[in-house]
Amino acid sequence: MTVSVQSLRFADAREAADLAAFLGRLLHYDRAAAVRLQSGGGALAVFGRPPSFDVLAIRAARLADAHDFDVTVSAGELLESLSAEGPDAGTGVLPAPVTGPPWAGVLPPRGGWAERPGLPDPASLRAALNAAVTEFRTRDEALPEELRTRAERDRIGHDIWSRTVAATELPLRAVHAAQALGFLRAAPGFPVALLAAGGWLRLRTPYGSIALRRAGAAGGLGNLAVSVRG
Repeated sequence: MTVSVQSLRFADAREAADLAAFLGRLLHYDRAAAVRLQSGGGALAVFGRPPSFDVLAIRAARLADAHDFDVTVSAGELLESLSAEGPDAGTGVLPAPVTGPPWAGVLPPRGGWAERPGLPDPASLRAALNAAVTEFRTRDEALPEELRTRAERDRIGHDIWSRTVAATELPLRAVHAAQALGFLRAAPGFPVALLAAGGWLRLRTPYGSIALRRAGAAGGLGNLAVSVRG
């Protein structure tokens, strides 16, 4: 789609720096990554899909100016345009639109989110991740030479990361994605929440959200409300 906005001014230079860090992590998993940008009022929501986790990652930022646009762009070009230091700190340039990947047309619903019980605290989530990584390495090292294939390692990974967290529906891979993308921090009182809306689950932290379809849910289109809470 055509977008009239060409420049972006963030409410704080740290907003640009945090967004740059998020884009850098996405590009680590996919050097050709695209992101969908939705702006409403003074908030910008950035959606990405790290291929290793099969989830949607959402990072929000506050803008200094009110804009209203919805466009898919190159994550690399957006990252290159962001300035976190110097006279242009807290600014960026909106890249030209690109043809979006299929996931960009299938976003979570805009509203109807309700908190679900049973999510462990961040320290317990990180402990579960560490245990899963250790298990993967142990099982991988125990493979006989003839079974040391990508397919077998993928099977082990799927077995481990598809397990649900505690008594919730949230698969461990969503927590893994939150950790890898910098959303899950080790800090006293760090708030995390598990939300559900229709066929979607959402792991929310102050630094971003991980959203994914619930097991067995039918596909559908939607839009996630732009929120500076991520």
